[in-house]
Amino acid sequence: MGKKRSNTKQTTERRAFLKGVLASGGAAAVAMASTKGLAAPVEAPKAEPAAKTPSQGYHETPHIRDYYKTAGF
Repeated sequence: MGKKRSNTKQTTERRAFLKGVLASGGAAAVAMASTKGLAAPVEAPKAEPAAKTPSQGYHETPHIRDYYKTAGF
C-alpha cells in the first residue's frame, strides 16, 4: 500500500502542475489578445502601381518547358 500512496501523490502533483501550466497559458493568451485590441491600428504602406509590360501574365519560358518535360506533361 505504501507504493499506492506515493503513486497517488505523484499523480496529484502532476495534475496540479498541468493545471498551473494550462492556467498560465490561458492567461497569457488573454493578455496577448487584449493588448492587440489596445494597439493603434497600423496602416499598410501604399504600394506604387507596377509598370505594365506586355509580358505580364503566364508565358512559357525554357525553364517552364523543362519542368513540363520532367513532370511528364
